[in-house]
Amino acid sequence: MHFLCGNINAISALKMELIEAAVGFFSKMLLFLRNLFGIGRQNSLRVSALSAKSPNSNHISLDVFTASSSSSLSCPLVLVASFICILRYPFVTKSNSDYFTQHIDRESMQKIIREERWSDSRIVNLFDSALAPVWVSRVLVELKEDARLALKFFKWARRRNGFCHTTEAYCILVHVLFRARMFLDAHELLKDLILSRRVLPGCDVFDVLWSTRNVCVPAYGVFDALFSVFVELGMLEEAGECFLRMRKFKVFPKARSCNKLLHRLSKSGKGDSSMKFFKDMVAAGITPSVFTYNIVIDYTCKEGNLKTARSLFAQMKEMGLAPDIVTYNSLIDGYGKIGLLDDSVCIFEEMKDARCDPDVITYNALINCFCKFERMPRAFEFLREMKENGLKPNVVTYSTFIDAFCKEGMMQEAIKFFVDMRRVGLTPNEFTYTSLIDANCKVGNLGEALKLVKEMLQAGVDLNIVTYTALLDGFCEEGKLKEAEEIFRAMLKAGMTPNQQIYTALIHGYIKANMMENATNILKEMKGKCIEPDLLLYGTIIWGHCNQGKLEDAKLLIHEMKECGTNANHVIYTTLMDAYFKAGKAGEALNLLHEMLDLGIVPTVVTYCALIDGLCKSGLVQEAINHFGRMLDIGVLPNVAVYTALIDGLCKNRCMEAAQKLFDEMLGKDMVPDKTAYTSLIDGNLKHGNLQEAFNLWNRMIEIGMGHDLHAYTSLIWGLCQCGQLQHARNLFDEMIGKGVLPDEVAYGCLVRKYVELGNMDEALELQNEMVKRGLITGISDSAVSSVQT
Repeated sequence: MHFLCGNINAISALKMELIEAAVGFFSKMLLFLRNLFGIGRQNSLRVSALSAKSPNSNHISLDVFTASSSSSLSCPLVLVASFICILRYPFVTKSNSDYFTQHIDRESMQKIIREERWSDSRIVNLFDSALAPVWVSRVLVELKEDARLALKFFKWARRRNGFCHTTEAYCILVHVLFRARMFLDAHELLKDLILSRRVLPGCDVFDVLWSTRNVCVPAYGVFDALFSVFVELGMLEEAGECFLRMRKFKVFPKARSCNKLLHRLSKSGKGDSSMKFFKDMVAAGITPSVFTYNIVIDYTCKEGNLKTARSLFAQMKEMGLAPDIVTYNSLIDGYGKIGLLDDSVCIFEEMKDARCDPDVITYNALINCFCKFERMPRAFEFLREMKENGLKPNVVTYSTFIDAFCKEGMMQEAIKFFVDMRRVGLTPNEFTYTSLIDANCKVGNLGEALKLVKEMLQAGVDLNIVTYTALLDGFCEEGKLKEAEEIFRAMLKAGMTPNQQIYTALIHGYIKANMMENATNILKEMKGKCIEPDLLLYGTIIWGHCNQGKLEDAKLLIHEMKECGTNANHVIYTTLMDAYFKAGKAGEALNLLHEMLDLGIVPTVVTYCALIDGLCKSGLVQEAINHFGRMLDIGVLPNVAVYTALIDGLCKNRCMEAAQKLFDEMLGKDMVPDKTAYTSLIDGNLKHGNLQEAFNLWNRMIEIGMGHDLHAYTSLIWGLCQCGQLQHARNLFDEMIGKGVLPDEVAYGCLVRKYVELGNMDEALELQNEMVKRGLITGISDSAVSSVQT
């Protein structure tokens, strides 16, 4: 019997050992799964909310339950964790769970933590348990009446090697801290939880925070804190998702927190999301503040959507909210930047009527807008009013005027303001210096620009990307490519990343210097850095290929543009069309015109000028006349250049009557013909023997104060020679030299050949020697006399 009882006891013990081994295996498997999901030391198990068996009990016990079925289902591993806890609890040895339930009560735990007896065997054994994370959560619940002690325990546990808090532990403590009004600590704890990414797949922090809300008396401000932390960390999408969850459970963030998200969205280039969120918060019943409206009004103004901005402005007033200085400044700036200056002034006057005093920003916005749209006198009126109201102009005020003067080419006035701003104790910034440097570069004063750069650096003001662009563009325009390359290298050394404008300036410089290979290499470098050329850059390269007669390369670039989703504009088509005409390929040029029209690209007056000039020079005068007649049909008015191109073509093709009719039509439209139009008619009349008509046109040029150029003098000298009026031609030749118009070999050859033809060799040689003395020809070998005599 004793033997039988002993065997039964042995079998029971063995069963217990097997069960315990199985439970240990499942526990280890659970830990393995936790690591497999990337949890391990970074992500702990998520368990359900915990509570004491009895609200009056000091005895620590484990009661696993699910506060929200939806939240549990959304995180399946919660059920696995709960199952393991329930399975293991009845069978663990006394050295584990039974030990704690029997020997650790709330008061003992509080005393241990308060006295920091972390080596107490009861604490050590607790953390040796596979369910230590669960027990820690339970302890935090028991310590909810003493938030500081709970926080102390949490921080100590977090520092233990191999231990990691569960998401529940974080959320329980956040609720406890909120209940104790320890908001800053709760905020930091949420931030740490989100950054550590301890939430299991399929769960989110909101779910766990919601499921643990009944640990204490629910304080729904904790969800506002969570929303705010997402915004603070720049996790704007997550903040939006959090808002949707909160709205679902009828728990809403504060207007102040919503404003922070609105502000971050609008500043991060997600304006559409900003406007959507604004509508969502209003629909959820969150009352917008003045600050809320200021954010959305400022965004819509910056986007140029003044209709919406004005509607929001009216809406906030209907709600009884008084617009403040920020509201008015946004609207003034918004209207001004798109050229609606009168509307800007109306808002300014309304602002003053509302007894909202303008500040420096208000006046700077007005000054900037009026300077930008070339209304400088009005800008100065605002400057005077600003000073009269006791407001001191700042660096922005002075820099705005300096930039406006520079753009108008009024360098002396710009320098005067520059000197004056330093006299009153203001330090120029990079914008001030860049405006002056850019202006000097544009007029070719590169030495002065470099002096300003030196002064800028000595003042401790760093060059920005715009400054480098201005310098590069200036040196490239002057053909100083070596210096431009040095500037480029200096920019790279300064840690600047070249942008599209920098590359465009360099490419333009290389193309002007006929260094197409260098330009192509820069283009490849750009693409290698994923910087896509824009329309301007493509246009520049196409212009370079056209100048070198590489028309097929230019055409290939247009196809490349299309593949990249960039369509050529009228400027590019006009450039290529002109190049085809100059290459004698009138048919290809006309095909480009048809291609333009098929793509819906409307030709401009410049396009028609190139078209008509090209057709005339190709001998297709009737075609040119036809296109000239179609201009009015598509709403393009011919200008002086178009009339001149057709008049020149008609004259060269002996259509003098039609040319004269066009010339008279120009005069009838109060258009002032240019020198080319007059010269073309003079040349045409002379070739038709109409010497008197040619002189009438010549005298009319003198009457209107239009000087004669080389071509006009050469035409008349040739005409006089043809009519046998050699002395008159010689007098005109001497007159042109006296007026500083140096004759070329064509003008010189007309006279010399006529002298030789009439046998006046002495006169011919005398004229030739005179031209040699004046340096107009290099010697006898170049002369017309030599060629005639041979």
